[in-house]
Parts: sequence; structure tokens; C-alpha cells
Amino acid sequence: MEFKEAKNKFVQTWGALGSQWGINKTMAQIHALLMVSNEAVSMEEIMEELQISRGNASMNLRALMDWGIVYKEFKTGERKEFFTAEKDLDELAAKISRERSKREIKPALKILKEVSTIEANDSAEEKHFVDQTSKLYDFVLKADNMLDKVTEFNENWLGKLIIKMMK
Repeated sequence: MEFKEAKNKFVQTWGALGSQWGINKTMAQIHALLMVSNEAVSMEEIMEELQISRGNASMNLRALMDWGIVYKEFKTGERKEFFTAEKDLDELAAKISRERSKREIKPALKILKEVSTIEANDSAEEKHFVDQTSKLYDFVLKADNMLDKVTEFNENWLGKLIIKMMK
């Protein structure tokens, strides 16, 4: 397999995985392209490489910058905007984890807390509902707290976690 074919296969596969991670295909493809590029890439190059519109590229680049995993770079003498992705995989994983927690887990926790604190009358169904949603709230809260602790490590948090688990 030659370089261009391998690069295209990686970008397409990463894009397909994106929907399983809660982001759209194009956003994941742009991220993949920037992640494996050794230099900052212009929006025009992204549009050409992925065969997407300026609006689509712009919207998805903005979303990736909001996540904190893509950065705008300026080149002296150039009027174009250039973009690069976070290259440190530990930092990338931590940023994605924090963002997913903020967008998905924290709102779910808020709703679980709200529904688990209703007043259960004499009904067995109501008591069961409160019991189950309370347990679910506690479980998700523990998982979120663990995720927060894991992402607090700045250097090689995965390695530190594995070593801690082995002790």
C-alpha cells in the first residue's frame, strides 16, 4: 500500500469511527487529516483533500477548536488560515474525555439527580423507580469522578493508571 492510499484509508476509517464517538464523520475526517499531517494545513487543502464545501470545513474546524484539539496557526506572509491538531496522544485523550464528560455525562447526571429525588409515595413502582435511578446516578457519578481523576494527569496518565492498577 502506498502513502496516499494508506493516508486516505486512515482518514476514511477515522471518519467512520467518529459517529460511534458522538461526532460527525466530516469532523472526524478533518481531525484525522490534521493529526497525521506533519505541517499545518490550510482550509483550502482540507476542502480539496476531503471533497467538502467551505461551510462544512469551517463549521467542523470551529467545532474541533471548541473541543481544544485543533489549533489555528498563522504563517508569516500568508493570508490563508492554517490548522493543526493536538499531536500528544495523552493530551488528546484527556481533552476528548473532558469534553465528552461536559457534553454528555454531566447533563445526564443532572437529570438522574432530578428524577431520583422525586417523592416516592406508597406505590411499589415509584419506590423501584427512585431506587433504580438513585443507583444509576451513584454509578454514573463514580464513573465521572474516576474519569476526572484520570484526566488530571498531565503526563502519561495512562501509564500512571496502569501502574496504579498493578500495585
